Amino acid sequence: MIGAAIGSFLNVVIYRMPRLLSLGDPKHSFCPNCKHRLGMADLVPLFSWLTSGGKCRHCGEKVPSRYFWVELITGGLWAGIWYRYFCADWTGSEWMLGIFFMLATAALVAIIFIDGEHFIIPDEINGFLLFLGFAYAVYSHDWKTFAFGYLMGWGLLFLISFLGRIGFGKDAMGDGDVKMMRGIGSLLGPSLVVFDLMVAVVTGLVFTLIFMGIQSYRDKKNGVTPEEEPDQEPTPIKDVFILGVTYFFCFDIIALWWPGIYEKLGYPMDDVSVEDDTWVPEATALPFGPYLAIGAIVCMLLRTELTHYANTVLQALSGS
Repeated sequence: MIGAAIGSFLNVVIYRMPRLLSLGDPKHSFCPNCKHRLGMADLVPLFSWLTSGGKCRHCGEKVPSRYFWVELITGGLWAGIWYRYFCADWTGSEWMLGIFFMLATAALVAIIFIDGEHFIIPDEINGFLLFLGFAYAVYSHDWKTFAFGYLMGWGLLFLISFLGRIGFGKDAMGDGDVKMMRGIGSLLGPSLVVFDLMVAVVTGLVFTLIFMGIQSYRDKKNGVTPEEEPDQEPTPIKDVFILGVTYFFCFDIIALWWPGIYEKLGYPMDDVSVEDDTWVPEATALPFGPYLAIGAIVCMLLRTELTHYANTVLQALSGS
């Protein structure tokens, strides 16, 4: 239930951040349709949406089921992490890691729904993930895991982005994905970053095939002939490299307090609300961030098994 309550707050994050709305102003929650202030009866995690039939009590309009699913998923994941780190694997030494994983999971759920709908990952959430990795390194004094995980998370995604741009002439990875994996790696460590990427590739392939099949079925049912999509202008290779390097040095996090830093580098970045953004993704475009987030959550839940497997493989390769 605590996780579901956190999920209720995540719904605020998921709605407001892409629209550049403050999380604290207004302080009260409101209906996304009529903007009416919500009362206590509207804010009980899970049950409010169910008992209202998925409709606003004030205007009668449908409230997206996403509000229910975010609360349910977050509650379920928190319960799963609680079981693994406070019950099944309880040793008294990793309870704090379980708390950090709960907080990271909450951030990843927000990323799944924001990136899945709007193709963006807010820098504030990526910064929060990196903060968690740094804070746990301070607590555990395990700077080796932090440093190598940071480097592996950033390096793998940056290489895919840079080499993919050179090899295929198209943008191979979003900037937000590179920033996200930097933070995930700093908390999970280098070996789990590899597993994260593997899970992301598999789940991404499966869901891509499913979505393409659904879209193809709808087109045939409606008698729609898919139009050939015009090629979008990719990011210049030089810019991919320079921006990737700035993410390694956390310029994007510095920009949260000093927004003009990228303008001084020659890369002005204007934040635009999704309601004012005219960019339309290609019909076949699918964000990769949600699958990276799913992979990270899997690694948190199965950390013991995956770490043991990675160590076994490394020992076998080293011949010891």
